[in-house]
Amino acid sequence: MSETPVLVVGGAGYIGSHTCLELSRRGFLPIVYDNLSNGHGEFVKWGPLEEGDIRDRARLDAVLARYKPAAILHFAALIEVGESVKDPVAFYENNVIGSLRLLAAAQAAGIKAFVFSSTCATYGLPESLPLDEGHRQAPINPYGRTKWVVEQALKDYDAYTGFRSVILRYFNAAGADPECRIGEWHTPETHAIPLALEAALGRRQGFKVFGSDYETRDGTCVRDYIHVLDLADAHVRAVEYLLKGGETVALNLGTGTGTTVKELLSAIETISRKPFPVEFVGRREGDSHTLVANNDKAREVLGWSPQYTLEDIIRTAWKWHSSANIL
Repeated sequence: MSETPVLVVGGAGYIGSHTCLELSRRGFLPIVYDNLSNGHGEFVKWGPLEEGDIRDRARLDAVLARYKPAAILHFAALIEVGESVKDPVAFYENNVIGSLRLLAAAQAAGIKAFVFSSTCATYGLPESLPLDEGHRQAPINPYGRTKWVVEQALKDYDAYTGFRSVILRYFNAAGADPECRIGEWHTPETHAIPLALEAALGRRQGFKVFGSDYETRDGTCVRDYIHVLDLADAHVRAVEYLLKGGETVALNLGTGTGTTVKELLSAIETISRKPFPVEFVGRREGDSHTLVANNDKAREVLGWSPQYTLEDIIRTAWKWHSSANIL
């Protein structure tokens, strides 16, 4: 039986490439559509690469006509919160205008399944924990707002045109393919685990902890780290759910377990066996003290549950970062 084609927009990036790996394993052919501004051609290993920008409607139409995918997975977004504050225009142009052009192309091509990479940043500062999908959405930075705007569009498209989608709100993606074929590779890097691993490897001068006086068990922020392959699994399940006629839904993807920054650094030092300098500095504006998911709905709707532990996350990330892949 031939593989079912799906278009993975932003499939040369971190989460997109791991999802391509899982799609291929589960009988799909991932066609990667990526402008390679943040993605890596080396990460496209399980299907063809079509270079293009999501704002280029003619290019999108041509690729959709060529491959006739059964579904689209949309990962192509600018994601760095700090950059969104410095240059909100770029974020709105790519994340909102680009997404709307992609949606128009998808509808014109008769696509019946659309999976959107969203974020817990749409919730803003938590009013109750763990965060469930009914929590008020009040994003506090342009990045979160651009994702929230696209979520609203998808809900309207469903209500008024019947276009169905699954919105997946990630918590803290981390880890790497255990076979070290692909991993986390951002330029510049801003995520806690790779930053700490680079410090352990001597590639940067230590690690900064922003805030040590929060009302948490050790004074540092609490985050919900989810393995990238658990995210990939959820995306494939979301495609299968929609292709079987599932309704539009928004789902949290997290483990439901919080880890403080101090606990994270201790685990990294234990696994790497390489101590590194840690500097405690002041709080960073806009940081929530705790972000932990309630993932009950994803379990119920997709039959999904996280399979990887925090130790698995750090071990696979350590294997990736300590290899020569990203030097």
